[in-house]
Amino acid sequence: MLTRCGDDLFSVAVDTPADAQALAQQIRQDGNWLEVVPGIDSVVVRFDIAVLDGETARTAIEKVLGADVEPLPAAGTTVEIPVVYGGEYGPDLGELSDQTGLSVDEIIALHTSREYPVDMVGFTPGFAFIGDLDERLRVPRREQPRQNVPAGSIGIADGRTGIYAMASPGGWTLIGRTSHTLFDPDREDPFVLTPGMRVRFRAVPADDT
Repeated sequence: MLTRCGDDLFSVAVDTPADAQALAQQIRQDGNWLEVVPGIDSVVVRFDIAVLDGETARTAIEKVLGADVEPLPAAGTTVEIPVVYGGEYGPDLGELSDQTGLSVDEIIALHTSREYPVDMVGFTPGFAFIGDLDERLRVPRREQPRQNVPAGSIGIADGRTGIYAMASPGGWTLIGRTSHTLFDPDREDPFVLTPGMRVRFRAVPADDT
């Protein structure tokens, strides 16, 4: 479904993050857009109203939607993220153990047991929404969000795990923290993680970060 969301924005609904990433790539190739941003279940397209009127932009997007969109090849880049779990770094780990009935060691083992796809980057600059969390770790967002979550914090919520690339408010269950800098506006490429990449978490002691 293609929806106009403002003077210079369209949104396209899709079924999966992988569909969003493939469609975003195709739209970028087939038009002159200011931004094409894949999300969890949509792609947002922003255009320059000084260059394109809304109907011309709509027609260009519909042309892409009417063609076969090739799925992206399997991502070749996997980023390993070292994580200190629990304690001051993951203050909700004990609470998560109570919620799930799993021991702390079992939670860590599950969280580090697989590679995860990066489904979306957003909310704050560099915040990575990372999918395919083990069902045994599925918990909702916290009822009372924190006013300040430290940069590098690793959280889980609603079947995903996420990394706070910068300090911000947040309502995810915090299980650990990484020392990796995932967003640096002074770098040529400020984002370490982008949609389509894969992540593997590795447990490390606090003095190893």
